Amino acid sequence: MKATAIGPSNIAFIKYWGKKDEVLRLPENGSLSMNLSNLFTTTTVEFSKSYTEDYIEINSISESNEGSRAVKHLDRIRSLAKITEKAKVITNNNFPTGTGLSSSASGFAALTVAAAKAAGLELSEKELSILARQGSGSACRSIPDGFVEWLDGNTSDTSFALSIFPPDYFEIVDVVTVVSTDKKFLATSEGQQSARTSPFFEKRLDLIKNKIDRVKKAIEDKNFSEFGELIETEALEFHSILFTSNPPLFYWTPETVRLMKFVQKIRSEGLECYFTINTGQDIHLIVQEKDLNALKDRLKKVAEIKNIIVNSPANGTRVVGSHLF
Repeated sequence: MKATAIGPSNIAFIKYWGKKDEVLRLPENGSLSMNLSNLFTTTTVEFSKSYTEDYIEINSISESNEGSRAVKHLDRIRSLAKITEKAKVITNNNFPTGTGLSSSASGFAALTVAAAKAAGLELSEKELSILARQGSGSACRSIPDGFVEWLDGNTSDTSFALSIFPPDYFEIVDVVTVVSTDKKFLATSEGQQSARTSPFFEKRLDLIKNKIDRVKKAIEDKNFSEFGELIETEALEFHSILFTSNPPLFYWTPETVRLMKFVQKIRSEGLECYFTINTGQDIHLIVQEKDLNALKDRLKKVAEIKNIIVNSPANGTRVVGSHLF
C-alpha cells in the first residue's frame, strides 16, 4: 500500500535540550511550539514485496541505508504492523535542509504518518506523536495542530505532544529570515549530548516549568508583549547553555547577531517584533498579523537576508491523496 503525508516544521517557543533517554528520545524538559504553514515536508511511502531493500530519497538524493535513522524508523513501524515488506520512500522539503529550520521535525512527522498509513496501522494522534518522537524528538510536536505542548514524561507512553490552542487562536506570524543555506556544523542530536556539561543546565531545568506556564498563559490571554518578551529571553537563555557547554556550541553567524540588533532597533522605533532562534543561523521574527507588511518593508533594507519565509500557525501532519511517485 502507498500513502503520502505532509508534515509542517515547527518553531519552539520554549526549547528542549538534552535527553533523559537517548534511545527513546525522552527530553530533559517539556517544550512549547507552533507549527509553520510554509515550511513543510511531503513524503510518500510504499511497502511492497517487490522491493528487496529500503530505498530512501530526500530532495532527489538517494540516502544510504547503512545506520539510517529513517530505516530504523521504518523498522519500528514494520514491527508495529507485523509486516516484513521493504519500502520505497520519496521525500521533498520545500525549505533548506539541515540548517536549523527543523527539517528533521517535519521529515520524521511526515514519514511517521505516511508509513503508518501505508503499513495499514490505525493510530491515534497521541500514538503517532509517540512514534514520531522516537525518530526525531521535535517531530512529535509536528503531529498535532497549531500551538503545541510536548510533555516530557518519564516513559515512552507519557512523553508526547498535544495541541493546546488551534492555529487561528493567536494572530501572530513567524517570518523566517534566511541568512545562509549552509548546513550547520553539528546536528542537533549530536549537540544535545553535551547539554549537561553547561554549569547552567540544572538551573534551566529548575525554571522551565514556570516558563512554560507563563508562555501558555500569554498565548491564552493573547498578550503579545508578554509572549514576545518571554520567548526572546528564552532563546537567549537557551543559547547560553550551548555557549557554556563543553565543547561550546556556536550556531550563530555575524549576520545572526546583526539581525538580533535589528529587531531591538525596530522595536525601539515602535514596531513590536521579537525573535527566537533554533540551533542554526537563521532567525524567526515574530510579529502580530497587523504588523506583517510593516516588517516586510523594513526587511527589504537588510542586506544580510537572502530570503524570507512567512508562516502562519498551521495544522499538524496530514495524509494527502497526491503521491510523489
